[in-house]
Amino acid sequence: MRTTVDLPDDLMRRAKARSAERGESLKQMFVRLLEREVAAPGSGAPHGRVSLPLVGSDSERPAVTYTNRDLAEILDHDEAEQLKR
Repeated sequence: MRTTVDLPDDLMRRAKARSAERGESLKQMFVRLLEREVAAPGSGAPHGRVSLPLVGSDSERPAVTYTNRDLAEILDHDEAEQLKR
């Protein structure tokens, strides 16, 4: 299938150079990259959504521990703030 894609000039120059380095045509490179992209499981969060948990799930994120008592105090504080308004 033929299609037209408008790419930035610099990106196109780099794509041509990379495909030449690999000894493949630009079409072969685009097909290879598109096949890899569409075959890959969804990665990242679409449209700004986040994955939970936001903290404590890996070594890069600090662990945060809240007790039920901590949460109750936070909720009570929020409720009191809303009542003040």
